[in-house]
Amino acid sequence: MERHRQMTIFDAVASESGLAAASRRLGISEATVSRALAALEQRLGQQLLKRSTRGVTLTETGRQFAADCARLLRAVDEAEASANGLHVEPRGLLTLVTPLLFGDRLLMPVVLDYLHAWPGIQMSVTYLDRFPNLHEEGVDVAVLIGDLPDGYLVARRVGSVRQMICASADYLLRHGQPMAPGELAAHARVLCTAGSRALDWRFQVQATTCNAAPKPILRCTTQLAAINAAVSGTGLASCLSYEVQEHLEAGRLQPVLEEFEQSPLPVHLVYREGLRASARVRSFVDFAVERLRQHPVLSL
Repeated sequence: MERHRQMTIFDAVASESGLAAASRRLGISEATVSRALAALEQRLGQQLLKRSTRGVTLTETGRQFAADCARLLRAVDEAEASANGLHVEPRGLLTLVTPLLFGDRLLMPVVLDYLHAWPGIQMSVTYLDRFPNLHEEGVDVAVLIGDLPDGYLVARRVGSVRQMICASADYLLRHGQPMAPGELAAHARVLCTAGSRALDWRFQVQATTCNAAPKPILRCTTQLAAINAAVSGTGLASCLSYEVQEHLEAGRLQPVLEEFEQSPLPVHLVYREGLRASARVRSFVDFAVERLRQHPVLSL
């Protein structure tokens, strides 16, 4: 019982970034919060918080423990609700991580429909162009574009996307269309430097993979900026098919070197607990998988 109380208090402090705010949230005195934190740190033998006149910040150990606390406390709440017969429908906070353009163009409509269908759910959506550590960062569900990193994750495949090189018709009219990867050295490249975007462009030439690295004329920290620059005729850009679907359909961008494209990348929804996942996680994954598999840009 005391462990649960200490974890609840620590979770509130971590969430509110302060002892005073946590005490107000829990309806207890700040002194009680301070004593519980001291007892918790003594029991664990680890410093979880750094205290200063400006408040508190989490240590690295504290950040990891905060993620574990949040997950375990949610599990306890769900177990109690299930025992009380309250899980007729999913409820609670669901944390979701997705690449920016995938979330904006494909996933957010699904999220809004899901929230309308299940009013007992609240969602926190983080746009992140790297794949998170689900356990350490306290993420319930994440979108992964590419190969699965290990065997400890549960994943549902929703489709695949092409890896493309695109340019505007104006750019190709002025500079010519490259007919082979070796011709890219004569072309300008617009590069996104965020996340896991590769500096080299990879192509499939017969049975082997080759790299090409035309000199970037422009470096951008977001893929959206790189795509907009390509649309304006600045240079060639590496894109995933869902990122430029509307531009391709409208003729603002054209694919080049299509016959040298690498294999499409799989797209998965990834979560942690498998069959032990909470009702809200299972219901969202089932809901989203069904919708996303029907999207034409993922049906390659």
